Amino acid sequence: MTLDSSFKVATMEGRKNLKAKNSLFSSQIDFVKGVVSLDGFPPDDRPEVCFAGRSNVGKSSLLNAITKRKSLARTSNTPGRTQQINYFSVSNKLYIVDLPGYGYAKAPLHEVKKWQKLVFSYMSGRRNLKRIFLLIDIRHGIKSNDIEIMNLLDEAAVNYQIIFTKCDKIKGQILENLVMDYAKSLDSQIAVYPEVIISSAQQKEGIEIIRSEIENFC
Repeated sequence: MTLDSSFKVATMEGRKNLKAKNSLFSSQIDFVKGVVSLDGFPPDDRPEVCFAGRSNVGKSSLLNAITKRKSLARTSNTPGRTQQINYFSVSNKLYIVDLPGYGYAKAPLHEVKKWQKLVFSYMSGRRNLKRIFLLIDIRHGIKSNDIEIMNLLDEAAVNYQIIFTKCDKIKGQILENLVMDYAKSLDSQIAVYPEVIISSAQQKEGIEIIRSEIENFC
């Protein structure tokens, strides 16, 4: 897919050592802890990547597909269910971090603001954080709260990469047109990685690419 912008769609072409990359996710993956306060983070003694996105964007399903687990990240039809920063250790080499979904939460306003402060502090201040994967539901596109997160990361000079989720729900030229339109809207962002990933947890599309990106940080 050719994009009329400074971005390109990530493909498997040129990504070598796939067998080695897959082995990382065939090894032990353990839940470490759920962080609910700034003093609760584990030591920053290894690389980590995190996954962020609006509530109900398909983050839990994607994490389960990436890690080859059925319930590593518990899925739910109730938006806003994840209310802590969840740490997973991959083969004692890397942390995968599952951030609370933003944009919707069945909780009092003061609780929502508390989560937001924790997440923003994490994303802008964690020195061993190698990349944030920012998930966008292809059906709904880039919303104002996504832009808010991107602007924060641009200001903090924190690298992030866009993953379009649920791409099996849209087919052919319509999908291609949506990706092109969304990529154009990202041209003004500063810290965004210049490759977007098209994914589907159900069809396993883009999963190998995401694993490859993560492996690069080990």
